[in-house]
Amino acid sequence: MQSPIAMPRVPGWASEFRAFIMRGNVVDLAVGIIIGVAFSAIVGSLVKDILNPVIGLLVGGVDFSNIFITLNGQHYASLDIAQKAGAPTINIGLFINAIINFLIVSFAIFWVVKGMSKLSRKVPAAPPAPPEPTRSEVLLAEIRDLMAAQAAAPPSR
Repeated sequence: MQSPIAMPRVPGWASEFRAFIMRGNVVDLAVGIIIGVAFSAIVGSLVKDILNPVIGLLVGGVDFSNIFITLNGQHYASLDIAQKAGAPTINIGLFINAIINFLIVSFAIFWVVKGMSKLSRKVPAAPPAPPEPTRSEVLLAEIRDLMAAQAAAPPSR
Protein backbone atom coordinates (compact mmCIF):
# COMPACT_ATOMS: atom_id res chain seq x y z
CA MET A 1 0.00 0.00 0.00
CA GLN A 2 1.31 3.44 -0.94
CA SER A 3 1.44 6.24 1.54
CA PRO A 4 -0.37 9.45 0.59
CA ILE A 5 1.78 12.33 -0.59
CA ALA A 6 2.09 14.94 2.12
CA MET A 7 0.93 18.35 0.96
CA PRO A 8 2.95 21.31 2.16
CA ARG A 9 1.29 23.18 4.99
CA VAL A 10 -0.23 26.48 3.84
CA PRO A 11 0.62 29.29 6.27
CA GLY A 12 -2.34 30.96 8.00
CA TRP A 13 -1.61 34.33 6.46
CA ALA A 14 -2.06 32.89 2.96
CA SER A 15 -5.77 32.28 3.47
CA GLU A 16 -6.14 35.73 5.03
CA PHE A 17 -4.34 37.25 2.04
CA ARG A 18 -6.57 35.34 -0.40
CA ALA A 19 -9.68 36.59 1.45
CA PHE A 20 -8.29 40.15 1.40
CA ILE A 21 -7.58 40.05 -2.34
CA MET A 22 -10.99 38.64 -3.16
CA ARG A 23 -12.87 41.30 -1.20
CA GLY A 24 -14.94 43.54 -3.43
CA ASN A 25 -13.05 46.70 -2.48
CA VAL A 26 -9.69 45.39 -3.65
CA VAL A 27 -11.08 44.10 -6.93
CA ASP A 28 -12.87 47.42 -7.50
CA LEU A 29 -9.63 49.27 -6.77
CA ALA A 30 -7.71 47.12 -9.26
CA VAL A 31 -10.33 47.73 -11.94
CA GLY A 32 -10.22 51.46 -11.17
CA ILE A 33 -6.44 51.55 -11.53
CA ILE A 34 -6.54 49.71 -14.86
CA ILE A 35 -9.22 52.06 -16.21
CA GLY A 36 -7.26 55.01 -14.83
CA VAL A 37 -4.12 53.98 -16.69
CA ALA A 38 -6.07 53.61 -19.94
CA PHE A 39 -7.77 56.96 -19.34
CA SER A 40 -4.38 58.55 -18.64
CA ALA A 41 -3.10 57.35 -22.01
CA ILE A 42 -6.11 58.93 -23.72
CA VAL A 43 -5.59 62.20 -21.88
CA GLY A 44 -1.88 62.13 -22.68
CA SER A 45 -2.68 61.81 -26.36
CA LEU A 46 -5.29 64.56 -26.10
CA VAL A 47 -2.76 66.93 -24.57
CA LYS A 48 0.19 65.97 -26.78
CA ASP A 49 -1.57 65.53 -30.11
CA ILE A 50 -4.47 68.00 -29.94
CA LEU A 51 -4.18 70.65 -27.24
CA ASN A 52 -0.46 71.42 -27.32
CA PRO A 53 -0.39 72.13 -31.08
CA VAL A 54 -3.40 74.44 -30.72
CA ILE A 55 -1.92 76.20 -27.68
CA GLY A 56 1.44 76.39 -29.44
CA LEU A 57 -0.23 78.00 -32.46
CA LEU A 58 -2.01 80.50 -30.23
CA VAL A 59 1.25 81.52 -28.53
CA GLY A 60 3.24 81.85 -31.73
CA GLY A 61 4.16 78.34 -32.84
CA VAL A 62 5.86 77.25 -29.59
CA ASP A 63 6.19 73.49 -29.11
CA PHE A 64 6.05 72.97 -25.35
CA SER A 65 7.84 69.64 -25.49
CA ASN A 66 10.92 71.41 -26.87
CA ILE A 67 11.17 74.02 -24.13
CA PHE A 68 14.21 72.93 -22.16
CA ILE A 69 17.43 74.21 -20.63
CA THR A 70 20.69 72.34 -21.10
CA LEU A 71 22.96 72.29 -18.08
CA ASN A 72 26.18 71.72 -20.04
CA GLY A 73 25.97 75.12 -21.78
CA GLN A 74 25.58 73.75 -25.31
CA HIS A 75 22.64 74.49 -27.59
CA TYR A 76 20.57 71.70 -29.15
CA ALA A 77 17.84 72.05 -31.78
CA SER A 78 15.40 69.81 -29.89
CA LEU A 79 15.02 67.97 -26.63
CA ASP A 80 15.30 64.66 -28.44
CA ILE A 81 18.70 65.60 -29.88
CA ALA A 82 19.91 66.85 -26.49
CA GLN A 83 18.84 63.62 -24.79
CA LYS A 84 20.47 61.48 -27.49
CA ALA A 85 23.69 63.45 -26.96
CA GLY A 86 23.45 62.66 -23.26
CA ALA A 87 23.17 66.32 -22.24
CA PRO A 88 21.64 67.01 -18.83
CA THR A 89 18.44 69.00 -19.34
CA ILE A 90 15.73 70.70 -17.35
CA ASN A 91 12.56 69.85 -19.27
CA ILE A 92 10.28 72.81 -18.69
CA GLY A 93 7.98 71.95 -21.60
CA LEU A 94 7.42 68.38 -20.43
CA PHE A 95 6.57 69.76 -17.00
CA ILE A 96 4.02 72.11 -18.60
CA ASN A 97 2.56 69.10 -20.45
CA ALA A 98 2.30 67.21 -17.15
CA ILE A 99 0.44 70.14 -15.57
CA ILE A 100 -1.98 70.28 -18.52
CA ASN A 101 -2.50 66.50 -18.25
CA PHE A 102 -3.21 66.83 -14.54
CA LEU A 103 -5.73 69.63 -15.06
CA ILE A 104 -7.57 67.70 -17.76
CA VAL A 105 -7.67 64.49 -15.72
CA SER A 106 -8.81 66.41 -12.64
CA PHE A 107 -11.55 68.14 -14.62
CA ALA A 108 -12.72 64.85 -16.15
CA ILE A 109 -12.70 63.06 -12.79
CA PHE A 110 -14.66 65.96 -11.28
CA TRP A 111 -17.42 65.50 -13.87
CA VAL A 112 -17.39 61.70 -13.53
CA VAL A 113 -17.73 61.91 -9.73
CA LYS A 114 -20.41 64.58 -10.06
CA GLY A 115 -22.36 62.36 -12.48
CA MET A 116 -21.94 59.28 -10.32
CA SER A 117 -23.16 61.12 -7.24
CA LYS A 118 -26.26 62.23 -9.16
CA LEU A 119 -26.93 58.64 -10.22
CA SER A 120 -26.44 57.24 -6.75
CA ARG A 121 -28.42 59.82 -4.79
CA LYS A 122 -29.90 58.12 -1.81
CA VAL A 123 -33.64 57.74 -1.81
CA PRO A 124 -35.01 59.34 1.33
CA ALA A 125 -35.72 56.73 3.92
CA ALA A 126 -39.34 56.00 4.71
CA PRO A 127 -40.43 57.47 8.03
CA PRO A 128 -40.14 54.96 10.82
CA ALA A 129 -43.22 52.94 11.57
CA PRO A 130 -45.09 54.10 14.65
CA PRO A 131 -44.31 52.03 17.70
CA GLU A 132 -46.65 49.22 18.62
CA PRO A 133 -49.28 50.35 21.13
CA THR A 134 -48.82 49.24 24.73
CA ARG A 135 -51.24 46.79 26.33
CA SER A 136 -52.97 49.58 28.22
CA GLU A 137 -53.43 51.60 24.99
CA VAL A 138 -55.01 48.56 23.33
CA LEU A 139 -57.41 48.07 26.27
CA LEU A 140 -58.34 51.76 26.28
CA ALA A 141 -59.04 51.62 22.52
CA GLU A 142 -61.29 48.57 23.04
CA ILE A 143 -63.20 50.32 25.84
CA ARG A 144 -63.61 53.40 23.63
CA ASP A 145 -64.92 51.28 20.76
CA LEU A 146 -67.38 49.45 23.07
CA MET A 147 -68.68 52.73 24.47
CA ALA A 148 -69.10 54.15 20.95
CA ALA A 149 -70.99 51.01 19.90
CA GLN A 150 -73.29 51.26 22.95
CA ALA A 151 -73.99 54.93 22.27
CA ALA A 152 -74.90 54.20 18.68
CA ALA A 153 -77.15 51.20 19.48
CA PRO A 154 -80.89 51.78 19.85
CA PRO A 155 -82.13 51.74 23.43
CA SER A 156 -83.34 48.33 24.53
CA ARG A 157 -86.84 47.87 26.18
